[in-house]
Amino acid sequence: MRKIPMRKCVVTQEQLPKKELLRVVRTPEREVVVDLKGKMNGRGAYLKKDIAVVDLAKKKGSLEKALNVKINDEVYESIKQAILNG
Repeated sequence: MRKIPMRKCVVTQEQLPKKELLRVVRTPEREVVVDLKGKMNGRGAYLKKDIAVVDLAKKKGSLEKALNVKINDEVYESIKQAILNG
């Protein structure tokens, strides 16, 4: 039996399998992007694949705290699109 990699959602604090989470990365250039492959360079934070969780992250500032950078509305929209498409 293979070990399932677990990660913690920065908003809900739930331990979930990595496949059920979406990785958001702050690149070395301090740009925030959605990492669909999970291999991008930079500081990563995981969010549960749920629109309500993304809205809560925006409201509470959880993702901004985890990545230590200001995040604009376009990034939150791209996260929502990645969840809807993926």
